Amino acid sequence: MPAEEGTAIVVKLDDLLYARRMTLTELADRVGLTLANLSILKTGKAKAIRFSTLEAICRELECQPGDLLGYEGQAPAG
Repeated sequence: MPAEEGTAIVVKLDDLLYARRMTLTELADRVGLTLANLSILKTGKAKAIRFSTLEAICRELECQPGDLLGYEGQAPAG
């Protein structure tokens, strides 16, 4: 998923949902978020995520935060 608006943080929610054969709607119900808010996170358009939300997603997907979020920045010059 490409980085949005200059951010180098990517959200790998699609991959995790696919691997667990879970829909975005099912995850939204399990973690108590609206489908719209979870979709904003999934598309990488979220500006922030609460630790409680991150914890709930990781609990339901049985993953670590690093499985959900990645950094695709450029290596420093020099």
